[in-house]
Amino acid sequence: MSALSDQTGTARARKAVVPVAGLGTRFLPATKAVPKELLPVVDRPAIQYVVEEAARAGVGDVLLVTGRGKSAIEDHFDAAPYLESRLAADGKDALLASVRAASDIARVSAVRQGVPRGLGHAVLCGRDHVGDEPFAVLLGDDLIDASSPLLERMLDVQAAHGASVVALMEVPEERTHLYGVAVAEPTGEADVVRVTGLVEKPEPGTAPSNLAVIGRYALRPGVFDVLERTAPGRGGEIQLTDALEEMAGDASIAGPVLGVVFRGRRFDTGDKLEYLKTVVTLAGERADLGPAFRAWLVDHVKGL
Repeated sequence: MSALSDQTGTARARKAVVPVAGLGTRFLPATKAVPKELLPVVDRPAIQYVVEEAARAGVGDVLLVTGRGKSAIEDHFDAAPYLESRLAADGKDALLASVRAASDIARVSAVRQGVPRGLGHAVLCGRDHVGDEPFAVLLGDDLIDASSPLLERMLDVQAAHGASVVALMEVPEERTHLYGVAVAEPTGEADVVRVTGLVEKPEPGTAPSNLAVIGRYALRPGVFDVLERTAPGRGGEIQLTDALEEMAGDASIAGPVLGVVFRGRRFDTGDKLEYLKTVVTLAGERADLGPAFRAWLVDHVKGL
């Protein structure tokens, strides 16, 4: 068992970097002109769930790392005076509140990535904004159930131990090749492991464990120095996994790397089938939509 008591605590992260520069090719042609992050999950775009998660965890300063054609994401989190005035004049108070809510969640700003060179490069684009502070990274394809405080737990672990922290989830062996996979050892905390290595999308049958890295990170600012010297890896891109693997192998570089093993609900909106499952699941759980929607769904399935 690996003890954690030798680590020095740090301040709690107050900023988040959210990479949103991807092309969304798996959802073409829907994403030809509309960013995939704005595809609706019931009646809110997927990216809003992510920013709301950051805000619930006390991270109220969110930097979007965008690219060409993504300005509509920034617009979503901005005020819309004309629309708001029309809704107010028409007495549509509930809709007005929902529109205003998007711009009140957090302080949202953006920086352009320019040439998309991988997740590691996208994180590096946030360096000037983050400065010399711990920070969170949230990937837009992963939605975490609001009742599961994963990010809060990760930030607690980071602050207590002065570590970089990755979110891990147990996956079936036949799916490990789809993820970065951790080499890990237990600690004195049931849901925390020490990460000693990472393998990005291992070949089938070669994964070192079934602990897959999912899209939440709580990082120390030292990761920026590592990313700057990280050579392009898999796919010719700068991989965040490669930088974290270097850090995990030598804690003197930028502190240790820990993992929080998550056992709550995670939804993948980056895959068409999983996206549809997400919409159906969350719609079915809504108090305003759920009863009628579930009844229709039962009848619909019977008729197939």
